[in-house]
Amino acid sequence: MRILDRYIGVAVIGGTLLVLAVLLALFSFMTFVGEQMRVSSGGYGLIDSIQYVLLTMPSLAYQLLPLAALLGSLVGLGVLASNNELLVMRAAGVSLQRIVVAVMKAGLLLMLVAIFLSEFVISKTEQAARELRVNSSSTQTTHRNGEGFWTRNENRYISIRSVVSNDLMTGVQIYELDDKQRLHRITRARQASFEDGGWQLHDVDRTEFRDDRVISRHIRQVGWNTPLDPQLLEIVAVQPQSLSATGLYRYIRYLHENGLDVDRYELEMWAKVVLPLSTAVMVFLAVPFVFGSLRSVGVGQRILVGALIGILFHLFNKVFGYVGLAYQLNPLLSAMMPTLLFFVLAMWLMRRST
Repeated sequence: MRILDRYIGVAVIGGTLLVLAVLLALFSFMTFVGEQMRVSSGGYGLIDSIQYVLLTMPSLAYQLLPLAALLGSLVGLGVLASNNELLVMRAAGVSLQRIVVAVMKAGLLLMLVAIFLSEFVISKTEQAARELRVNSSSTQTTHRNGEGFWTRNENRYISIRSVVSNDLMTGVQIYELDDKQRLHRITRARQASFEDGGWQLHDVDRTEFRDDRVISRHIRQVGWNTPLDPQLLEIVAVQPQSLSATGLYRYIRYLHENGLDVDRYELEMWAKVVLPLSTAVMVFLAVPFVFGSLRSVGVGQRILVGALIGILFHLFNKVFGYVGLAYQLNPLLSAMMPTLLFFVLAMWLMRRST
């Protein structure tokens, strides 16, 4: 039976990889075309746009994996059905349940691939993509590391713990040097907000170093004259979809501690947890189509049906997410509901095909 499992698994995974490669090529080309609007903007050139597209491909592959798993399973199992190999397996005494087990082993492997991409790859490549775009499009030097976001402007070095959105930053520290490159002033603010066309620092501790003394004071709110552009910060702001599930969990705790809104981050965290399960459900959903109503149709028709189902699943995910945010529903329920509905659909179709 191991040979049978391997044979079916190769068909499912091979079909998934083939479909994923086609989808990646298509969507990456669309991204590349869109990036050409940024070419010649500052220092952002053609090579930069190609590097950006390559860096965003792991995230794109992760988002497309459920659809690719469904279409790839339909293609792989469809080829076996067209060659009457599935019919021979059934005639040799292999039950449908045993074939499903073999298919789901491949689905489990695809789940592990999704988890690996989410936890270890996407956060690094998305961060590198954002830094590439920022540093190529701006005259300001920027850098992000594990401790936050850094930028420099003339004799000021600015450390930002978190860029929540294009008009809100937290944990701002400003180090100012004098003409002799000596530390002149340190300003620490709990947060900075963009209001009425300018930046405002809130809950500020300021320390000034004089020749004969050090002066410290606390300021509730003060204006901040800085060339930091909110549109630039929008690029480097923390994007929920670019963080791993564990990274989102840590970031949610940080936002809670600072009294900031966490709804969309909680929804994205649970969506990260659910997506590998969605990939397995899509593989499972392909089985009743191959053995049921689509057993006698061609590969092209199976792909069309699979594409429609995949698009419907994607729309369901978006709709439930927006509804959950609008009506403040449980984030886990909002993220899980589409997958549960399609799992129930797969079980119903499976019972009809047996």
